[in-house]
Amino acid sequence: MLNLSSLFYTTDENEDSLQAALDLGLTLRNQLAEAKSDVRNCLRDGIPRVLKSKGLTSDTPQPRFFTQGSWAYKTLNAPAQDPQQADLDDGCYLPLSFVAQSTRPSVAAAVFFAAAEEALTPLVKARRWKLVTDKPTCIRVEISAYAHIDVPLYAIPDHEFATLVKAAAQDHGFISMQEAVRKAERDVWTALPRNCVLLAHRECDWMESDPRPVKEWFLAEVDAKGEQLRRIVRYLKAFRDWQWASGGPSSILLMAAAAPLFEKRERRDDLALLDVVTALPARLRGGVNNPNDDKESLTKRLGEALVEEAARKLEAFEKALRGSISASSEAQACSWMIKEFGPRFPNRPDRVKVVSVAATIASAPAMAGPSELIGRTKAG
Repeated sequence: MLNLSSLFYTTDENEDSLQAALDLGLTLRNQLAEAKSDVRNCLRDGIPRVLKSKGLTSDTPQPRFFTQGSWAYKTLNAPAQDPQQADLDDGCYLPLSFVAQSTRPSVAAAVFFAAAEEALTPLVKARRWKLVTDKPTCIRVEISAYAHIDVPLYAIPDHEFATLVKAAAQDHGFISMQEAVRKAERDVWTALPRNCVLLAHRECDWMESDPRPVKEWFLAEVDAKGEQLRRIVRYLKAFRDWQWASGGPSSILLMAAAAPLFEKRERRDDLALLDVVTALPARLRGGVNNPNDDKESLTKRLGEALVEEAARKLEAFEKALRGSISASSEAQACSWMIKEFGPRFPNRPDRVKVVSVAATIASAPAMAGPSELIGRTKAG
């Protein structure tokens, strides 16, 4: 049998691996980070100015921002092929004064979108970016042919946000309210009441939507099961991005479907991936829900035909991966994996190891033992 694990992941920075090929290059990562900062500054100053110019509020609501999605999960992959782009999701939260007496904003979400888009227009023109305004739940800023920033817009009742900012200032002894606000931008993410986060939607006006539970769920899964799980999710996304130039199963669907199937394989990412891929088609066909909302079916969102297409491609992938591990030719194993992942998978048969069946069995996860009397604790 063959051990392909070092071609999936290695700690040797001088050796190629699929994991390393998936990482954003330093230039693109810096470009995204700088663009995020510029977009934030533009919206932070621009939205209050635009809203005030329209006479919609006498106050000056200051947006807060929380990065979400694959950038926050650390599962973001570089694009595999055109027209794919690396994306960064940065939620814009406003303590709107016109939330007033209700838990829902009294001003249409369209006004929020219009204010944000008007605020962004000068920056977009100056940088020669592209403003995309046809996404139902966000504003997209394309900063290059390879990357974009999505800005979903959220509303938070003023009194809740003001209470949290005030508490942060009192608890941490900040010299100024400005410093308290910076600290609160982190604290409020956790402390905001769950029923007070509303997402602006171009067609449905406002809808309850909180990105925190999925983020917290996935990070807890990684904390409990280890970094190998995060890598497996990235490999699945890499497979999708090579098999579908656009579309395919969403990242959250892959995460939600794969996490319960994952079992750690010591130093064997190839076997851990095989375990997941073997069970994944049946799991997709059986239906996968949002891990924090059983009422939301992620597979129904994809559609029955595309679920079946994904299941069949994953079945073919499982055969190729199993065949590669069982192959007698290291070069053939690499060739099969390059077909599944594209040229980002290293064509390095010289680094494939021949291992015994006993060694493969030994990499299997240990049987669960009795529960510890004292469980693990986490700081923070």
